This record gives sequence, C-alpha cells and structure tokens, in this order.
Amino acid sequence: MRIGVRFTVIAGLLLLNLAACSEAPAEPSIVESFMADPAAVARGKALFTGSCSGYCHKLTPEPGDALFLFDAQWKHGDSDQEIFDTVTNGVPDTRMIGFGTAFPEGDDDLWKVIAYLRVNQQTAN
Repeated sequence: MRIGVRFTVIAGLLLLNLAACSEAPAEPSIVESFMADPAAVARGKALFTGSCSGYCHKLTPEPGDALFLFDAQWKHGDSDQEIFDTVTNGVPDTRMIGFGTAFPEGDDDLWKVIAYLRVNQQTAN
C-alpha cells in the first residue's frame, strides 16, 4: 500500500511539473492570420496594386526612388507594426505620404497589404 501512495504522489508531482512547464501556443498575429487566408492576401494584392505599385512601389525590382518591398530589406523597420506605422504616418521629407486610415476597410486593409507583402517576400541572400 505504501508503494501505491508513493507512486501516486510522484505521478501527481510529475504531472504538475509538466503542466507548469508547458506554455499555451501563442495566438497568431493579425498578419499571420491574414497570410493564411487566400481571400485576405488577394485583397492585399488588389490594394497594393491600386494604391502602391501603380504610383511608387513596383512589383519587380526597378530603378527609382521608391523601395522594392518584396526583397525583405526594410529601411524604416521590418516588424509588421513598424511597416504599419510607416504606411499610416508616412516618411518625412520623402514622397511616402501617410495613408492614415484611408483604406476602405481601415486598419484591416492595411494589415492585408502587409500580409500580401509577407507572403510574396523574397529572402535576401
């Protein structure tokens, strides 16, 4: 009987230890969620094509003063939030105006543009 109690106590302690060590998986970010949604990526592409690539940024690397955004080399910060802030606020003393919340669906549309860029991002060698 004593062995059974010891085994139960040890098994219980092991289970508590395992539960304490395991972490819940992190929730995907809004961009990661949109990256997994083909309709969101397609909307991001349409918005990028209509608002960005038609005027400044291109879909292929070309000479010019606007950055090519698919090469994974970000000049004003490479986190999703930094990209969001750059597009929202613009870049002083450049042609990059701030779009604010000018997209039809507000912030969600901008996150979809970022998701489109991320899905199509080329790794820098």
